[in-house]
Amino acid sequence: MRVGELSKRSGVAVPTIKYYLREGLLPAGVLTSPNQAHYDDEHLRRLRLVRALIDVGGLSIASVREVLSAIDTRDDSLHNKLGAVQEAISQPGAVELDPQAVADVQAFFARHGQSECVDVTESNVTHMLAAALSSARSVGHDQIRDLLDPYLEGLKIIAQADLEYVVRHTSPDDVIEAMVVGTLIGDTVIKALRRLAHAQVSSEVIGGGAAQG
Repeated sequence: MRVGELSKRSGVAVPTIKYYLREGLLPAGVLTSPNQAHYDDEHLRRLRLVRALIDVGGLSIASVREVLSAIDTRDDSLHNKLGAVQEAISQPGAVELDPQAVADVQAFFARHGQSECVDVTESNVTHMLAAALSSARSVGHDQIRDLLDPYLEGLKIIAQADLEYVVRHTSPDDVIEAMVVGTLIGDTVIKALRRLAHAQVSSEVIGGGAAQG
């Protein structure tokens, strides 16, 4: 297909597609003349992924490039690819890090055998968690750090469900891509369901009427 057809099928404007091509987010098409190129279904699929990363995930162009690089890496294990992707889609905030919050996060990761995540300058995931605990400390809720262990245990169940779903419904070549989109969409789903869970549990524990959905 030509770029106009690619635009029509993807819903992405031609100037935006050309921008993604210049930024290396889309592979170049096959030149059929000096000013014409043809694109195929792989370009359409990649374009939809880029839009999901930007529109759903809110990622910057630089972060999208990191995710795509991790997906396209051929000589790495699936586990390492997933780790690289998780780092790329994690967005460290601009919060000033509190030294005690950093120490709490470092101790947490070390306690769970994640020594590669201890350094906040090397891991986006660690930085993001340290920023959250720093914000909690700034408003007098230091003890939120005590929730990290039970949160992790609960989230392992979610992670297991994520991986089982992806492996069961996705071809081996598409596992990383599915995990990226699933994680970004899943974060929103989990946030909504957490609100529902809070309503149900608070009704049972505190009382005060039927849970609101």
